[in-house]
Amino acid sequence: MANLLYKLGLFSARKAWTVISAWLILLAITVGLMVSFAGKLSSSMSIDGIPAQDVIDRLQDSFPEAARGQGQVVFHKASGEFTEPEKQMITEALEEAAAVEGVAEVLNPFEVAREISDQRQELADAEAELAQAKLDLADGQKQIDDGLAKLEDSLAELEEQADQLADQRNALEQNLESIEAGLLQLEAGGAPVTMIAPLEANQQQVLGGLAQIEAGEQAIEAGRQQIAEGRIELETAQSELEQARVEVADGEKQLEVGQRLMVVTENFGTVSANGITAVATVQFSVPVNDVSDVTTDGVVELLSELRSDEIAVEFSQSLTTSFSELLGPGEIIGLVTAAIVLFVMLGTLIAAGLPVLSAILGVGISASITMALSGTIEMTSTTPILGVMLGLAVGIDYSLFLINRHRKQLRTGMEIRESIGLATGTSGNAVTFAGLTVIIALAALNLTGIGFLGLMGTMGALAIALAVLIALTFTPALLSVVGLRVLSSKERKSLASQAEREAASEPKNALRPVLATKHPVLAVLGVGALLAVLAIPAGEMRLGLPDGGSEPTDSTTYRAYTLVSENFGAGANGQVSAVVTLPSAVSEDDQAQLQADLAERFFALENVSAVLPAAVSDDSKTFLFQIVPVTGPATLETEELIFDVRGLSEEIRSEFDGELGVTGITATNIDISDKLSEALPLYLGTVLLLSLLLLILVFRSILVPLLATAGFLLTVFATFGAVVAVYQWGWLGALFGVHSPGPILNFLPTILIGILFGLAMDYQLFLASGIREAYVHGKSPIDAINFGVHLSRSVVIAAALIMITVFGGFAFNHLTLVRPIGFGLAFGVLVDAFLVRLILVPAIMSLVGDKAWWIPKWLDKILPNVDVEGSSLERKAELPKS
Repeated sequence: MANLLYKLGLFSARKAWTVISAWLILLAITVGLMVSFAGKLSSSMSIDGIPAQDVIDRLQDSFPEAARGQGQVVFHKASGEFTEPEKQMITEALEEAAAVEGVAEVLNPFEVAREISDQRQELADAEAELAQAKLDLADGQKQIDDGLAKLEDSLAELEEQADQLADQRNALEQNLESIEAGLLQLEAGGAPVTMIAPLEANQQQVLGGLAQIEAGEQAIEAGRQQIAEGRIELETAQSELEQARVEVADGEKQLEVGQRLMVVTENFGTVSANGITAVATVQFSVPVNDVSDVTTDGVVELLSELRSDEIAVEFSQSLTTSFSELLGPGEIIGLVTAAIVLFVMLGTLIAAGLPVLSAILGVGISASITMALSGTIEMTSTTPILGVMLGLAVGIDYSLFLINRHRKQLRTGMEIRESIGLATGTSGNAVTFAGLTVIIALAALNLTGIGFLGLMGTMGALAIALAVLIALTFTPALLSVVGLRVLSSKERKSLASQAEREAASEPKNALRPVLATKHPVLAVLGVGALLAVLAIPAGEMRLGLPDGGSEPTDSTTYRAYTLVSENFGAGANGQVSAVVTLPSAVSEDDQAQLQADLAERFFALENVSAVLPAAVSDDSKTFLFQIVPVTGPATLETEELIFDVRGLSEEIRSEFDGELGVTGITATNIDISDKLSEALPLYLGTVLLLSLLLLILVFRSILVPLLATAGFLLTVFATFGAVVAVYQWGWLGALFGVHSPGPILNFLPTILIGILFGLAMDYQLFLASGIREAYVHGKSPIDAINFGVHLSRSVVIAAALIMITVFGGFAFNHLTLVRPIGFGLAFGVLVDAFLVRLILVPAIMSLVGDKAWWIPKWLDKILPNVDVEGSSLERKAELPKS
């Protein structure tokens, strides 16, 4: 490998302008691809198979309207309520926004507030109408009951009269029978007329009485008929009354459902109680990750025109988050600081500019490729920024290693191109191996099975690979072009001095004890205690994603979040979506009842401010609810609410035969965090095993790899502790722009492990390889440590400072997602380079002496000699170690 890289370095030096032109052409091609095919980056992350994502996937298939993305627009007046002309102006602007391509609907806050008010008034009116109806029913029932009572009384009187007539009829009929019997006897006995006449007169009187009785009976029958007709009329009235009573009961049931729904939605509003803040919702035609910048920019540009001294207009993250700027002021400052470090170390602007130029070239190509792929591959906003972050830091360092070696060789009197070739074959070999360790660590992120994280690792690995290739080709070409100008004028003048050449071949005071060998026990105890203290906060790490309240205070996103929190409650910024799917359709008459039953169950949970029955699918099987928490989306209380909602699954399944799903920002973050936490042990174990194997191969030792790996773990936990202290606890928050502490970025631990592993192995390689080489060449363990540290310390410190400044610049990035990554990497490099690699590991090695380099003989025989430092090439060139 060393010989191959030596030849590559010579070729690049001889064909310098060809190599430089080829890289610049490649840059132009990739930039053209980016301009032509770049897509939209996402601020949200999704993982297939997690519960929240499964809910979204089902909604996209069966209920696409419910899966649409949305954003919020906040209108605010400093004083006084919105006037009617202002409301009309906002309404007209929202209607125009609804016509923007990609926007499905815009919910006007004033219209929604009016509808809510109307619904509440309708319920109040319905309640009054039902109360009056119940009174009317009571009056009607009384009238019917009174009518029936009167009919019964009349009927009783008629029956009494009928009984009396019957008695009279019986008496008259008996009397008539007696008269008729008497007449028959008289007539039979031939009685005179004078005797018969009185009886006949009595007979006529009786017959007349019977006729009167018959007339009375007819009158009674007519009265009975009238009573029967009256009863029919009253029964009809009773039937109508019963129907009215059923209608009133239905109305009461509907009123009850409406009142129950009004209770659970009482705390929801689109216009604040004081009338000075209104929130409009922009619903897109597609999920939020698929919304184009043209759509969001069009909405923002149109509604921003409403801003005035009287009205403030602010926008939520989904409408304004832009990833077009990969570098901001913080990153530029970091680059400038890195250039200053390079100038101080190298002593010439030309030499200082070469690593920066090489890094910028690599970043330009890798970022362009990543952005071009974003048109066909869905990726998060952190993917290209991570590549830029790594590409800048590693690109500068890798070029610096070659340039530093080349400068040392030039000061010994070596010819320019030969020096370039040898630097590429020696330090370039180490750079190649170091780059491979970082590439492997990043590529191993695909082992987590988490798509967006694996893509971040792949694109980061691409940036590292390009940094290595540029260091091995573009940097040698630049060194050939600048020639001896890579040295300062003082250094060029001293080239003729034999004494200066000899002094340049070996570090000054190479065997003078360093801190790690002067007081190794104190160094181990001191560094160990410090790292243990730094790691304490890591035990309380809580994973999640930052919300709008974590954005910069001067951003519209932060202002929108704050206005919503102050006027509607923090939970209005992060609603929880609950989806209940039933096996069969629910009739329209029963839908409201079901919504009320389910909404009340959600509302009864702790930390719920309101529950909105948001929508019902076309097939009437899927019901969507928006649950508004009391607390913000990133709080522990809202996370607990997610678990409480999901805890209702069994109850809903048993009582309604429904399947409950929960999604939304917080639910998705919880599921992603859980998935990442599950994947972290596998990834960490893989990285640790890989580190041991690689270091055993390089250093042909058992203890040194174990020390390196243990040191890496100490670095990781100390870094986690610092990140928790700053971003979760808020320590030094003012310095790092943390005004609203919250959970740690959910994929940060995994990504930090991968990157810090690679960088830690870089520093371990450059330091320990020099120690090993000195030990192999006969120096005592202590002298070898002193020699190796003196040999590599300056370049490692410079490289670490460069990484710290570059990563530190990203700690002040305009994107909240990026800041903790930049801080974590900067702090991790600081701890690993200055405490672990330069002090702790050498101190322990000095305590164990020769045992540090022990390896079983059988293992030593089967291990190949990788010759990372290119020692064979150095011996071939018959040059002293430098």
